[in-house]
Amino acid sequence: MEEIYAKFVSQKISKTRWRPVPAGSLQTAETFATGSWDNEENRVSLWSIGDFGNLDSDGGFEGDHQLLCDIKHHGDVMDLQFFDQERIVAASSTGSVTLFLHHPNNQTLSVGQQWTAAHYHTSPGSPSCRSAPCTGVVCSNPEIVTVGEDGRINLFRADHKEAVRTIDNADSSTLHAVTFLRTPEILTVNSIGQLKIWDFRQQGNEPSQILSLTGDRVPLHCVDRHPNQQHVVATGGQDGMLSIWDVRQGTMPVSLLKAHEAEMWEVHFHPSNPDHLFTCSEDGSLWHWDASTDAPEKSSLFHEGGRSSIFLFHSISNQANVHQSVISSWLSTDPAKGRIEITSLLPNRTLSVNSLDVLGPCLVCGTDAEAIYVTRQLFS
Repeated sequence: MEEIYAKFVSQKISKTRWRPVPAGSLQTAETFATGSWDNEENRVSLWSIGDFGNLDSDGGFEGDHQLLCDIKHHGDVMDLQFFDQERIVAASSTGSVTLFLHHPNNQTLSVGQQWTAAHYHTSPGSPSCRSAPCTGVVCSNPEIVTVGEDGRINLFRADHKEAVRTIDNADSSTLHAVTFLRTPEILTVNSIGQLKIWDFRQQGNEPSQILSLTGDRVPLHCVDRHPNQQHVVATGGQDGMLSIWDVRQGTMPVSLLKAHEAEMWEVHFHPSNPDHLFTCSEDGSLWHWDASTDAPEKSSLFHEGGRSSIFLFHSISNQANVHQSVISSWLSTDPAKGRIEITSLLPNRTLSVNSLDVLGPCLVCGTDAEAIYVTRQLFS
């Protein structure tokens, strides 16, 4: 892999996202958005990756990411998603959800739409409400789904001022993240180790399916769905473990993979090369997991500056009844295929790596060390 380039931006970065490339275009990723947290004034910013520059004084490679524009954001940015090429949705610790509009002609950002009290706590017997952080957002134009610390799920449309649908008491615990399984179905993860599937075609307030980690109810912080096989889901949680689930089978994960030493904040399948998966953690690490079956037989080694260590792969269920050709490499229990190569992408441990995103050959991540790291040659 090419060097990974750092740029120090004087704000703690909570979220990083590539702007999607137009469908069918041959462009590579060029623009990404960031959100900040725990700063006196938080911002949503748009950057261009530009040309990569020179060695800095520490011997690292200085990135030449150019700030295109930014806008003040009220509260910490808890999640950030591109709605389309020009619009970005931000989730706030104040409970609000904001749709920002990018104006490329004069390189500015403006507020296009805002749902101010999307998430809030109510006290029994009291008319007063207090805001609850909006913890996660997912977009599938024209729809936006949000989840929060209040256990509420909202379905918004970009052109509607009010929520199209709200499930008020979807969860008695904090919802930490949300993703689409299929367009009418979403999947949420919560603070007691549960995955819940919700179908917006159903009128009730009950999930259509519940899966959970057995034993300790370890909070789950992040979730991503396999881009080609919608039944395959990856989650990460407070114990740093990576869990792979098959939502068609059983109520437990198919595989538990020993991973980071602290909370896993984000997990992402590569959108066009999903045998590759990426995770980041509070422990300051950023990992690339390679489960591709076309690679030479791997010895399940962890690479970090040439040092290797044995890696735990623990499979829970038997997939023998599923036709082999359609099994995702992440569900395979064949020992030869159950070997996964992990590469640490950051040159040295830093403060928490809060967020990452991958698109084509490009990766971006943001840290509490007030740095944004970018590489443009993931697979070289």
